[in-house]
Amino acid sequence: MDPLGAPSQFVDVDSLPGWSDAYEAKQLDCHQSPVEKAQVDVRSPFPYRKDINEKIILWKGDVALLNCTAIVNTSNETLTDKNPVSESIFMHAGPDLKDELQKLKGCRTGEAKLTKGFNLAARFIIHTVGPKYKSRYRTAAESSLYSCYRNVLQQAKEQAMCSVGFCVINTLKRCYPLEDATHIALRTVRRFLEVHGETLEKVVFAVSELEEATYQKLLPLYFPRSLEEEVQSLPYLPADIGNAEGEPVVPERQIRITEKPGVPDDASDEEGLEADLSFIGSHAFARMEGDVDKQRRLILQGQLSEAALQKQHQRNYNRWLCQARAEDLSDIASLKALYQTGVDNCGRTVMVVVGRNIPVTLIDMEKALLYFIHVMDHIAVKEYVLVYFHTLTNDYNQLDSNFLKKLYDVVDAKYKRNLKALYFVHPTFRSKVSAWFFTTFTVSGLKDKLHYVESLQQLFTAIPPEQIDLPPFVLEYDARENGPYYSSYPPSPDL
Repeated sequence: MDPLGAPSQFVDVDSLPGWSDAYEAKQLDCHQSPVEKAQVDVRSPFPYRKDINEKIILWKGDVALLNCTAIVNTSNETLTDKNPVSESIFMHAGPDLKDELQKLKGCRTGEAKLTKGFNLAARFIIHTVGPKYKSRYRTAAESSLYSCYRNVLQQAKEQAMCSVGFCVINTLKRCYPLEDATHIALRTVRRFLEVHGETLEKVVFAVSELEEATYQKLLPLYFPRSLEEEVQSLPYLPADIGNAEGEPVVPERQIRITEKPGVPDDASDEEGLEADLSFIGSHAFARMEGDVDKQRRLILQGQLSEAALQKQHQRNYNRWLCQARAEDLSDIASLKALYQTGVDNCGRTVMVVVGRNIPVTLIDMEKALLYFIHVMDHIAVKEYVLVYFHTLTNDYNQLDSNFLKKLYDVVDAKYKRNLKALYFVHPTFRSKVSAWFFTTFTVSGLKDKLHYVESLQQLFTAIPPEQIDLPPFVLEYDARENGPYYSSYPPSPDL
């Protein structure tokens, strides 16, 4: 109610049902029990996070009517676009908004600029300009739309805003496919909340009736409301899920400079030199790397072969990753030999490998390699640790050193850079000897990261017990070998 007692047309975001509310009500009505964490075979790159879901609201209505810290206006470069969202915002904000916008002197595509809310319930309006979509310039449009959402969120963070109401930034006038744009919107918001979630209390997606169905369909992919929904949504994620911030990453954006433009790579006598001489583009915009004459001298001296090898390795890894995303790996996932659990004392993701669950002689080891890449690709972008349970393994479960060498050679450099520790739990004398030879003569980069752990008590000094899901047989073995103290820690079901 307003001060005169008339019903207010504005809607308080705190009164709106959250993204999880309807789902939880449905679960209660159906008397469904929650899925235990250990029952999840493969974790999504967007795992179930209740704390993030509580910040998300999907609301069918006019963004101009939201009573929150800021709402988003989608416009053109001169900030004079006439679309349903802008017109409603101008109508409710009053004439002062137009005067304020003239002072901004426009806004470039992908940027975000701030004004007061004037007569709106929202204190601020964040104006942004979405890209015009053409299929042949799709990658540029994706980057620009990502920048719109990211810059809006950055403005909210810098201004210490509590809540933001998003309109659908891609307007019909700009011809951006709704579903493609929704993927970018949702994953950008999700990635931002993963890192800066403490700065925002509510994020509202204000949609029209036409847009609501698409958001309802895609929200579970990026904001699953249970472990069960996370697993069900995983197959529907697109191949390109962006980088750690949700920014689209497409290999074709890298621009190659060759010494003889127009000459095929295989037509050159100096194998790979033209193809691998220089890549431009480490981010959204290109930058020149090094002096051309100096690079030419180094090529003649054979000193750039390592860089060429690294680029070839990256291309090979990308091929493995594409194959992993296309392959049916459900038989490998059912073994429950690799899974994500909590975090260690330093806040790094913990990945668990259960040696006893790997029937080496019965499974296709190439598919096992694909499964490892499929699960680990999004984990390895940040620091992580591996816990390998050697407990009660035998010859039937021993990973061949040739396979481990191939795995180490195939994976991307980020795996090796961001792996901070490998805990080898319950090693035997024979396994210690094998590991010593392997890390000394085959993959020396692992030697300093390998830690032998004789008991769970040792492991718990690095990883709190509540942060790691332990197979029951590991607990039983440790209790038998090191005393019954560890039986007080509950085992993880179905591992």
